[in-house]
Amino acid sequence: MKSPLLSLPGAVSAEGVDEGVAAHYGDLFREQRALADGSGFVDLSHRGVVTVTGDDRLTWLHLLLTQHVTDLPVGLATEALILTAHGHIEHALYLVDDGTTTWTHVEPGSQDALIAYLESMKFFYRVEVADRTDEFAVVHLPAGSIAEVPEGVVVRETPYGRDLFLPRAELESYAAKSGPAAGLLAYEALRVESHRPRIGFETDHRTIPHELGWIDSAVHLQKGCYRGQETVARVQNLGKPPRRLVFLHLDGSEVHLPPHGTELRRADEGPDGRKIGIITTSVRHHELGPIALAVIKRNVPLDAPLLADTTAAAQEVVVEP
Repeated sequence: MKSPLLSLPGAVSAEGVDEGVAAHYGDLFREQRALADGSGFVDLSHRGVVTVTGDDRLTWLHLLLTQHVTDLPVGLATEALILTAHGHIEHALYLVDDGTTTWTHVEPGSQDALIAYLESMKFFYRVEVADRTDEFAVVHLPAGSIAEVPEGVVVRETPYGRDLFLPRAELESYAAKSGPAAGLLAYEALRVESHRPRIGFETDHRTIPHELGWIDSAVHLQKGCYRGQETVARVQNLGKPPRRLVFLHLDGSEVHLPPHGTELRRADEGPDGRKIGIITTSVRHHELGPIALAVIKRNVPLDAPLLADTTAAAQEVVVEP
């Protein structure tokens, strides 16, 4: 779905899964600084929007999600995962309930698979699941923003800003009075800075929540009765995850950023050493320079300098070994 905001001056379309919204509007660092200062907005209208209505919606979702949502207060934002039977991450949901409807946004293009799973689990529960992507666009306002939110618009309030479920027909008019627009690259730079994982970037088919720190924000450890819960409990109580998320400072003298999937090795073993992980997201930050998130083997020493192909990298702990 191509955003109408790609017609704004300087807009350059993002690529890959984020195609359809702007990567930037001509000045990446200005856009980052604006978001960091609490001004502007980010067009996330390519993300999927799914709603669940019905009297049983929260009780039902509680049985399927990693998060405790039975008594989710109206307006309180939360995150949740759907896992496979073996505990691997399949979907990440960003939720809020308005008293009659549970709203969630998900990765672009993933809503069909999510809805198919939810529909298969309805049984006798009084719930209705709907794809609302054609009707509603996700717009992100950064933390500290004083931008006006139109009356009646559902909002997810988080420490990182507000996610608006804006009627898609109002996207252009809202943008005209809520600028400046910031592109997805600016949004991603702040995501990496705050160590927040993203499904499809920091995850693969084997990822479990413990590896990325999602245990803290998206998993409730005192609830059971959801698919994959046995793996979560076993790793939490009896073991350690095989990999861990790290934050990397990259050598700023390199012209190109190491792309997603770039293999990581210990610097003391050289570029032909054993693979110990991969770069998952790399960005240029307006203050920190080139930085990245990566997933590495749990037993890599905390002070070990790394190489991303030929780019030197120093790690900071995100998930404790």
